[in-house]
Amino acid sequence: METLVLTVISDDRPGLVATLSASLAARGATWQRSQLSQLAGKFAGIVEVVVPAVGVDGLVADLEGLAGQGITVSTTRTSAAAEAPTHHLTLDLVGADRPGIVAEVSALLSARGIGIVELETFVSEAPMAGGMLFEAHAVLAAPAGADEGELRAAMESLADELMVDVALAEDA
Repeated sequence: METLVLTVISDDRPGLVATLSASLAARGATWQRSQLSQLAGKFAGIVEVVVPAVGVDGLVADLEGLAGQGITVSTTRTSAAAEAPTHHLTLDLVGADRPGIVAEVSALLSARGIGIVELETFVSEAPMAGGMLFEAHAVLAAPAGADEGELRAAMESLADELMVDVALAEDA
């Protein structure tokens, strides 16, 4: 068995998941994990699948063939590399929307060797205050032994600079 990660994008319309999943099932692949979303009129997602080794090349060809239906699928083979021990945290951020929030937060995390496992963001109208509100929820992977107090202090300092509220907590 081999694990593949697929990235998918298409104009949004009914039946996209059915088309994609039918191609997978026809080659004996199983759908493991995914994150799919409609964004600005596009359907976009990332899907982890497991497929018998003998079916990988055929599946890749089938998925490339979906381009004729307006569905672009990129396929990446993965390896089961051993992961270093990590400590998971959650980060929630809310504040007035402005350019650079994700760039500044991710740079702070990267400088400390902290990875982003999951990231969800959205912008909405700020109730009663006017303007736009940026919200983010992230699951973070910190190296074992990372200084959580230093991270918390650095995040709070950055939050003051960005004028946003942040909450950092142990991942449940």
